[in-house]
Amino acid sequence: MSQASRSAELFERYAGNPVLTAGDWPYTVNAVFNPGVTRLNAETLLVVRVEDRTGLSHLCIARSGDGLEGWTIDADHRLLPEVDSETERYGIEDPRVTLCGDEYMVVYTGYSSHGPLVRLASTCDFKTFERRGTLMPPEDKDAALFPHTFDGRFALIHRPVAVAPRQMAHIWLSWSPDLHFWGDHTVLIPAREGGWWDANKVGLGPPPLETERGWLLLYHGVRVTAAGALYRLGLALLDLEHPERVLARSSEWVFGPQASYELAGDVPAVVFPCGWTLGDDGDTIRIYYGASDTSICVATASLAALLDWLERHSS
Repeated sequence: MSQASRSAELFERYAGNPVLTAGDWPYTVNAVFNPGVTRLNAETLLVVRVEDRTGLSHLCIARSGDGLEGWTIDADHRLLPEVDSETERYGIEDPRVTLCGDEYMVVYTGYSSHGPLVRLASTCDFKTFERRGTLMPPEDKDAALFPHTFDGRFALIHRPVAVAPRQMAHIWLSWSPDLHFWGDHTVLIPAREGGWWDANKVGLGPPPLETERGWLLLYHGVRVTAAGALYRLGLALLDLEHPERVLARSSEWVFGPQASYELAGDVPAVVFPCGWTLGDDGDTIRIYYGASDTSICVATASLAALLDWLERHSS
């Protein structure tokens, strides 16, 4: 195969991966992974999923000046699960952070006795959080809000799971006037069938990123093999004014588990981003992802290159 015909490697792994592990925490934990990400006061701020040795997860804040090294763990300001409640009895996990006006909306998964559901908390400083309730009942997860409303309505991307006749998991879009009542539910990105890399089960990665060409999505597809499940990432583009319109969807995956820290861990062969940042140059994207449900890693890409690649590799 000629070099010209090979698919480009769009993401470059940070040489210092993993950037955070359980050993970096000031208290005893089993694993740290799947962080939500934002920028605050010139720092990169992670809302980290922290799994205790109990097996339950909570959320903890980590900060870094350059987003790569010198992380400070803020153990005094955590979002702990309300284990006495039905909605968070078995922990909370996988946050996605969206800045809406002057509030940061943290959409996360609560684990109830009936399965995972979509929960919302808000904060202005990541020191105190206000729980805003349950957005979607079980079984639902992988959810994030858009950063602004459309004709006065909030839009939520999420991933319910059908139990019959087949257990398919598609990415859905729902609408709300008030973050409380939700409707106009529709499938946004259906899982493909057969031998595709994203057959049967897909889910959102980071919150949608606004670009000149549309809302860029990074989503995961799960391929079940004889050796287990592979979690890999692909791209999609939504219309800026009408995000229910899918303009492009990648025919190939663009990032998958290859490094040793992505292939070995509590859940091997998983790369799972819940957040990304766009640099001051307007082009440099960093994804912050969980590797094998064990540690946190970083990879970098060019926004322009992602959009150009998606234009050529859309199905």
